[in-house]
Order: sequence, then C-alpha cells, then structure tokens
Amino acid sequence: MSHQFHPTVLREYDIRGIIGETLGADDARAIGRGFGSRVRRLHGDADGVLKVAVGYDGRTSSPMLEHALIEGLNASGVDVVRVGMGPTPMLYYAEASMEDVKGGIQITGSHNPANYNGFKMVLGGLPFFGEDILDLGTLATSGDWLDGNGTSESREILSTYVDRLIEGLDGIDREWLSRLRIAWDAGNGAAGPALELLTSRLPGEHVLLFTEVDGHFPNHHPDPTEEKNLADLKAAVVNKNLDFGVAFDGDGDRIGAIDGQCRVIWGDQLLMIYAEDLLRMEPESTIIADVKASQALFDRVSELGGKPLMWKTGHSLIKSKMKEVGSPLAGEMSGHVFFKHQYYGFDDALYAAIRLIAASWRLGKSVTSLRSAMPAMINTPELRFQVDETRKFAVIDEVKARLKTSGATVDETDGARVNTVDGWWLLRASNTQDVLVARAESHTQNGLERLLTQIDNQLATSGLERGPQAGH
Repeated sequence: MSHQFHPTVLREYDIRGIIGETLGADDARAIGRGFGSRVRRLHGDADGVLKVAVGYDGRTSSPMLEHALIEGLNASGVDVVRVGMGPTPMLYYAEASMEDVKGGIQITGSHNPANYNGFKMVLGGLPFFGEDILDLGTLATSGDWLDGNGTSESREILSTYVDRLIEGLDGIDREWLSRLRIAWDAGNGAAGPALELLTSRLPGEHVLLFTEVDGHFPNHHPDPTEEKNLADLKAAVVNKNLDFGVAFDGDGDRIGAIDGQCRVIWGDQLLMIYAEDLLRMEPESTIIADVKASQALFDRVSELGGKPLMWKTGHSLIKSKMKEVGSPLAGEMSGHVFFKHQYYGFDDALYAAIRLIAASWRLGKSVTSLRSAMPAMINTPELRFQVDETRKFAVIDEVKARLKTSGATVDETDGARVNTVDGWWLLRASNTQDVLVARAESHTQNGLERLLTQIDNQLATSGLERGPQAGH
C-alpha cells in the first residue's frame, strides 16, 4: 500500500491544504503511518513507551482528520495519547511534559481560511520540518511504513497546561495584578477555552472576546498580524478604558497586542519589551529575531548588553537555531515568540501574554509606557506578490549577484536584506507559497520611498514588478 500527497501540501514548516481538494482523511492516515514509522525507527520498539500525543484545533474538519491520523499511527504500531481540542502550544506542552510521549502532532490550519487544515509536528522535543516533512512524502510514495497495532487513550491536559502558564507570574505582586484591566481576543480559535480558564484564575479585570470555538470564524479572521483583525480588540480597550489588549491566531501560537492607546505592538516591538525584561535576569544572552524585524530591535538588544542574532523566517528554523546557540528568547514579526527562559522554547502566545504582564511589573512601567518609549520608525507591512514557483529563488539569487557587484551592504541570512543611509529593505522568497516577500524601514517617509524604489528597480531588472500584492 502507498499514498501520493498533493504536491502543494508538504511545506517547509508544516503540512497544510484545502479540505476536500488537496487534503483529506487518506492524507491524514498516511501522515500517521509515516510519522509512526519514524518514531519507531528512532526509538526502537521499546514496549509501552512509543506514544504520540495528538491534539486538534477548532476547525470543522479537525475531528475527521484526527480520527484518520490516529488510525494511521496505530497501524504503524504506535500508541496515541489524545489531548483533545486546544491550542497548538498545549499539544507542544503535552509532548514536553509527558515522560512516556515521544512525539506530537497538532491538527491545525493555523490562521488560514476556514476551509484549510493541516498538521504541525514535534519529535523528541525537536521541531519536525523541512526534510523531515518531505520524508513523509517519500515514505508514503514507497509505502515504506512499519506495521503494528497501537492503542489510543485520552488524557486531560488543559488544566495542567494553564497551571504551567500561571507559573510565569510567580513573584509578581498580587495587588498590582488585581489592578490590571486587560482585553483578550481569541478570534473564535482554539485558544478560547484555555483563555477562559486562565483568566478565571488571574486577579484583575479581564474582558474576553470570541472565546467560543467556531471553525467558521464568524467575527473576524484569526490572524493578529493583520491590523484590521484587531478592530474589536481596539473597541474593547477604548470603550472600557483598559490597560492593553492581546489577540491570538487560530491555533494560539502567535500573539498580537495593542497598548492602552490602541497602538499596535508589533512582533519585533514585543520582543524589545521581552528582551529588556530578560536581559536583567540573564545578562549578555543571545536574542534571536527573524530578518523581517526592525533594526531598532537589534540595536536595542545591543544597548541592553545582549547579543542580537538575525535569523531566517520560520518558526521551526528559529526553534532549531535557539537550540544550537543556547538562546533563551526569540521572536518573529509574525507574532511567534519563543521562551526557553523558564519555559520550553516553543512558540506559545498564551505564555507570551503572561510574560508581557510579568515584564510590565518587573520593569515598573505600563505596557503603554513601554510602547511609547520605542523609537518612531516608518516601515511597510509585509509586501507579498506573486511569482512563479520555479522563479522565486532564482530571482533572489539574481538580486544578490547584482547587489554584490554594486558594493551594497547585504545580509544574506534569508534572501537579501540591504542596509543604506535611508534604512533597510528586504527581499526574500517564501518557503511556503509562490510569492516573494518585501519589507522596508526608514526614519523618514522620503527615505522609505527611496528604499521601495530600490526594490522596484531590482524586481524590474529581473522581469517582475511589485504589484499587485498577493494575499497570505
């Protein structure tokens, strides 16, 4: 027996597709067979300890995929621990904290539209991505799966997970906490029930938005990096005069935030707050951010005595780099924040929200004050535009070659990030879609226009143009 995946679903960081078109039960079963076989080949056939945790998000297709995934895992001789519906970091926590669990799979479409779904995986405490994911395709095509008869059991993990989140507030003054007034927007995603339980156990006033899990996302799309999706959160902060607000993506591994004046605190700006807090406790630490982050972040980490490290975009790539260099903190513009300090090193937006509260207390400043202290930079959002899959990496190579001959200052960590007197611009190829991604940042609007002109000129020389932009 063998299986062929649709060519678009096995991606760099995870597996994702459109239900009924590119992804279905047979795919889930094949993923289970392949992942289960990998677990057995990695750990041998030690009796009773080859368990994989399985969780799922609130999408309507998730229970169907869970059923088929478990069938595949069991058919490969691996036992399954079902942790139920919840955010992706709850599944990561289960894998990290249960001694008899060797790997984990979360069924989730993340922030994609409601008709998408997919899988995020971890094996032996390490992210499962890139060549690992492609290997699942190879195993499926050849039918090179191990056979067996695994079992399935259910374990309640939500309350233990919330207990662990609350540990992030150890040592924080309870009276100070009781004066906090915070809005939390779950976006009808899988983080809703966890947020309800978490806030019920915290002092202070907590305004909850859209915590009812609904895979159709009736109120707004669960992607907090799109400012339009923060409108309800802003309204709650204004109408109730709250201190700040936080929002979550569909599976709870990415955070968005606004301060008391409804200014967005972008991913790199959140990392500036976390870095200031962390470097007081762990001086000279290496702090990682992706290539899309503001230069102001890297400069601030240096000012605080830390070691800034720019790295490739992608949650799996960041987690691997953290482990390699022993970094206690990392983050991405997309809202993935990774705490190894006093936590596990995976991206957990609920824990990031807790650490924002803790940082505010330890630094002695409100979240609004912390946001106000940041340098005023003018930057573009993430500009995305369509390019043929066969051309996207070639275009980046062409751009880098031209830049080298021109004597420009180029960082090639992930694509080309070019520093000029006006600021910087970035052009990189997406690992997951047929798009190029651009971003630019300057101190002035005129400077930003000049940077965008440089991007346009590079694209035009390679036979492309910046518009129209592609969606996520």
